[in-house]
Amino acid sequence: MRAVTPFLGALLVFVALSTPCWAEFRFPMPEFETGYEYPEMHTPMPGRTNDLLDVAILTGALGMAAWLVLKRRSRSGVLALTVFSLLYFGFWREGCVCPVGSVQNVSDGILGLSTVHIVVIIFFLLPLIFALFFGRVFCAAVCPLGAIQEVVAVRPVTLPRTVDRVLGFFPYVYLGLAILAVATGSGYLICRYDPFVGFFRLGASFNMFLAGGILLLLGLFIGRPYCRFLCPYGVLLGWMSRFSKWHASITPDECIQCHLCKDACPYGALNLPTPEKVPVPSKTGARRLGIMLAIAPLIIAAGAFTGILSYNMLARIHPTVQLAERIAGEELGYYDDMTLESEAFRESLQTTPELYAEAHAVREGFRGRSAWLGAFLGLVVACKLISLSVVRKREDYEADRQACVSCARCFPYCPIGSDDVNITEQET
Repeated sequence: MRAVTPFLGALLVFVALSTPCWAEFRFPMPEFETGYEYPEMHTPMPGRTNDLLDVAILTGALGMAAWLVLKRRSRSGVLALTVFSLLYFGFWREGCVCPVGSVQNVSDGILGLSTVHIVVIIFFLLPLIFALFFGRVFCAAVCPLGAIQEVVAVRPVTLPRTVDRVLGFFPYVYLGLAILAVATGSGYLICRYDPFVGFFRLGASFNMFLAGGILLLLGLFIGRPYCRFLCPYGVLLGWMSRFSKWHASITPDECIQCHLCKDACPYGALNLPTPEKVPVPSKTGARRLGIMLAIAPLIIAAGAFTGILSYNMLARIHPTVQLAERIAGEELGYYDDMTLESEAFRESLQTTPELYAEAHAVREGFRGRSAWLGAFLGLVVACKLISLSVVRKREDYEADRQACVSCARCFPYCPIGSDDVNITEQET
């Protein structure tokens, strides 16, 4: 029961993350009396791109990563491809179009709020398709966000399993918040708070440079902190990889229980052998599983209720609500000066009561959607508890299909490693 305890409080984590976010602001346009019509907004594709070339390079890089991990079992080859991906997808293409950020575009399209460019759809789907067949090879050496963390992970240590599990809940929170922001017109949170795009584009706000620098500094000792504890796209990749047809295995032959792979993996992505004697009788395990299944609906309902209670805080990710609260603070004398956003609002024709009314309508729109966010996080907690209640017997050290990023770090440490093909087909 001690193993499942960390997740009992994780349902409320997203409430703490619902504090005000400093995002870009949007303002009502002034009303003109000259019959002026606003031009249609157009968002161009990022510069320095060639659609067909980018898709071809992404496909080739994913195929190369799968070959290096599954057939060649080459850590040096994976590392070389990592450097290439960092230079091309990161610094040359400036991190865009990025499969991680494409979650928002695709959500926008699914909700019918905008049309999604075909290149964005391909970038979103390709890594997921490869993960379904070969595991998280996109994370292994193709993702520029993972690449920049991989090259700085010089002395990573293994975190306690409990800490790793609790922090592993945050990507689900981030994914839910990102989709909530899209659904409510609050913007693209993933792109707005990308910690490494400032390095790729050699330009970002001080706060984002600081955030990226802190993550890279942590990455010296904690393997890929963004990938493991923040990346929302990693949630989807993990789901696909969990059911992958083939996946990287630690050893190409029979495991000799040397434990070296455990010391080599800094990502907590190994499943340890189970003891010879099952720690609890089978009837006790079945009863525990039954209890977890019975309380799962209650956990989901509790999550939905928590989401409803948190809708006011969650609404602060919306620019209109942020502006309304800033204006209210200025009028109450909480601030000595105006921001560019509040100054622009005061020069517009919209009145303060109109702004407050608009912000109130936005908050009300968050009420039902926040309940869905809470229910989703409740479902995640319930599934985690159920999975921890099931004890699977393992005789060898095995890669956790969902958590393993196929980085090949463990390959050189295996004393019986070879260059032979070692593709482990999932049992059906």
